[in-house]
Amino acid sequence: MRLGSPRILKIAQVAPLSESVPPKLYGGTERVVSVLTDELVRQGHSVTLFASGDSRTSATLVPVCPQAQRLMGCIDPLAAHMLMIEQIAQRADDFDIIHYHVAPLHFPIARRMATPHLTTLHGRLDLPDLVPLYEEFSEIPLVSISDAQRAPLPNQNWVATVHHGFPERDFCFHPEPGSYLAFLGRISREKRVDRAIEIAKACGWPLRIAAKVDPSDVLYFKNEIAPLMEHPLIEFIGEISDTEKSAFLGQARALLFPIDWPEPFGLVMIESLACGTPVVAFRGGSVDEVIEDGVTGFVVDDLDQAIDATKRTHTLDRRACRDAFTRRFSESRMASSYVRLYRQLISSAAGADIVA
Repeated sequence: MRLGSPRILKIAQVAPLSESVPPKLYGGTERVVSVLTDELVRQGHSVTLFASGDSRTSATLVPVCPQAQRLMGCIDPLAAHMLMIEQIAQRADDFDIIHYHVAPLHFPIARRMATPHLTTLHGRLDLPDLVPLYEEFSEIPLVSISDAQRAPLPNQNWVATVHHGFPERDFCFHPEPGSYLAFLGRISREKRVDRAIEIAKACGWPLRIAAKVDPSDVLYFKNEIAPLMEHPLIEFIGEISDTEKSAFLGQARALLFPIDWPEPFGLVMIESLACGTPVVAFRGGSVDEVIEDGVTGFVVDDLDQAIDATKRTHTLDRRACRDAFTRRFSESRMASSYVRLYRQLISSAAGADIVA
């Protein structure tokens, strides 16, 4: 059957329960789910969001638990997530498609449901323990958030790569650089804030660090990072909210992204570009897909290159950074890419050729 015009889709979005949608503070996956869900509603689709009860959305909210698990001090996070997967299975016939963001919890049930579905993977995939699991569920339709992310599991049923996107209105463009370097995200070994500190000291410029410290990283922070922050150029301001990011990033000379792991995407990079602030990033994972070397930032391989690149960020056009964000990382582009996938999967399941 061919339809003369695109029909409204009934879409279920399934979010992690560790943070609200959108998150109060740190929470990249939940923020992406929030942006995608609201943009799908704006585009006219009927969307149901399975998430924590303190979430805010223009979709129909199904509150699986009263509050985000991190805020309520949840002892067993698996319990609520399994309850959510069962609720979705019971209501599967209500939807044209189910979009999961909680892999791999739903894999055993999803493979047994008739309702079309897809799963966006938001984390790293280079862990050996994942290989037999994903081999078992090799038919599950998957979306990667960068081409680099999928490299460790090349034989999965990858249906697309969809880069994340955010609303341009959430970020103010700052045409002139500020006086400090910025580090935004999380204190952990793979994020290498120690490299950021070394770069700032070598340049002689202030570094402001806005980052959360997970319980698992408290000792690392206390023993290895906190002593480095005693330098007069270094300021640790802790975890900040989404509403604070625009000013924090926009007023910086550059964002330092000195990772030491296969970054699946790196939301902070596109947030920085949205503000007009160039990025100095160590090569790894998605970095080469997000940053246009010599245009929106510099991609480096070692500390010496990073120091040199940071000193040259003033040569980059901040308007080009903003334009790259608008062109490549908007919420409308992200949502439209997913809608095309939804229609393709629905069409395939129904044996019909539905016009996108």
